[in-house]
Amino acid sequence: FSLFAKPYALKDIVDFNNIEGVLVGYQNSTIAQQKAGELIFGALAAKGRLPVSAHEEFPVNSGEFLPSLRRLGYSMPEGVGMDRYKLARVDSLVQIGLDSLMFPGAQVLVARKGKVIYNKGFGRPTYTSERMVDEDYLYDLASLTKILATLPIIMKMEEEGQIGLNTTFGELIPSYADSELKDVTVLKALSHYGRLPAWIAFYLSTLNKKRKPSPEFYRNRPADGFSIKVTEGMYLTDAYKDSIYDRIGRQELKSNRYRYSDVAYYVLKHYIENTYDRGLDELANEFLFKPLGTNYTMFNPLNVLPKNRIAPTEIDNYYRYQVVRGYVHDMGAAMQGGVGGHAGLFSNANDVAKIMQMYLQGGYYGGVRFLNSRTVEKFNKCYFCHKNVRRGVGFDKPQLVEKGPTCGCTSHRSFGHSGFTGTYTWADPDAEIVYVFLSNRTFPSSTNRLLVKSELRTRIQRAIYDAIVE
Repeated sequence: FSLFAKPYALKDIVDFNNIEGVLVGYQNSTIAQQKAGELIFGALAAKGRLPVSAHEEFPVNSGEFLPSLRRLGYSMPEGVGMDRYKLARVDSLVQIGLDSLMFPGAQVLVARKGKVIYNKGFGRPTYTSERMVDEDYLYDLASLTKILATLPIIMKMEEEGQIGLNTTFGELIPSYADSELKDVTVLKALSHYGRLPAWIAFYLSTLNKKRKPSPEFYRNRPADGFSIKVTEGMYLTDAYKDSIYDRIGRQELKSNRYRYSDVAYYVLKHYIENTYDRGLDELANEFLFKPLGTNYTMFNPLNVLPKNRIAPTEIDNYYRYQVVRGYVHDMGAAMQGGVGGHAGLFSNANDVAKIMQMYLQGGYYGGVRFLNSRTVEKFNKCYFCHKNVRRGVGFDKPQLVEKGPTCGCTSHRSFGHSGFTGTYTWADPDAEIVYVFLSNRTFPSSTNRLLVKSELRTRIQRAIYDAIVE
């Protein structure tokens, strides 16, 4: 029971037998209601005491102490040592992106010291939409899937002894025991130092001579043996799932240098699903999304939400030949029914921030211990910096040279990732900052690289750090 009035109003309540608890907000104001909500959900600790005797049940100095569950709360920038006027530079930078046609719309969130101080939607889902993007809109996260869905499961499996950083692909997948991939370790693969190919264009082998989906591989409705839904009216043969893993097993290792690769996440997804005999989407939802309260984070969002709540990613004229909206943009993930270890996740900035805050807090969030802090530290470490490989285990890390994935103003302990569709998130334990940028820069065409060339995402990051005053 929440009371947004002076404590004396409690005298008017005859019976408290069916009331488990009372929260006194003192005044019926927006700020009082907001803080009450944060306290109820665990973002704030309860430590107040009544200054007066308000009822025989509640004498002076009555009050219960409830610790914070360390959920994200909300604050003005000044409450966490930031200057709101300097932070307003973010608005201007995003507007430059919109005006320059880098993307039709975006979401930007900034949190510091466990408080969200900036969370806005900008623009529209397409350049011709009437609807504006708000904070609840969903975006295709692309490669953010790696650190927001697949990696936490791998980290938990490592804690439980089901996988190790020195486990080889030959040990994970028995059919790879005689392949060139047999000695590639989880550590090297997730650090992008495993000599794996950058990308395998699986979809190309399923097109006919006119570069259209071949009837040999696809049907326009579900049929016997064709149940893998790629997109609307496009179902892939079930037999192709094994073909993907067989083809990976036949790959030749590349030269021994840093090479960003999606391939490890196909292998790890295969191992995860074989181990638990369940889909990656189910496992991620059960282990992470549901207990974390990320209610808008999901694979295949059209199972839950209408299309008009999801930003489109591209007008595809090379594979699906339709507007891709609500289905994963990445072709390899689409050929796995929308659930890839490397892509397929949809979310909004607020939910992404919750997962990043969980990492920032050493694997703890909302009263739940998801991961041991030592595990987070182990994976958030650059093991091959001496080889000019900046990556952690799954996480991207700050650049070792002048240019790279950050503004150059983050700490060495910071970590994050970017995504092909125009997404980016970064967390910094030293500055206690979480930054999320989501967009659909690939709409209407993924050939639009203006966002990448402009370095707008890291320019926004610089503006965030410039706004820190204490």
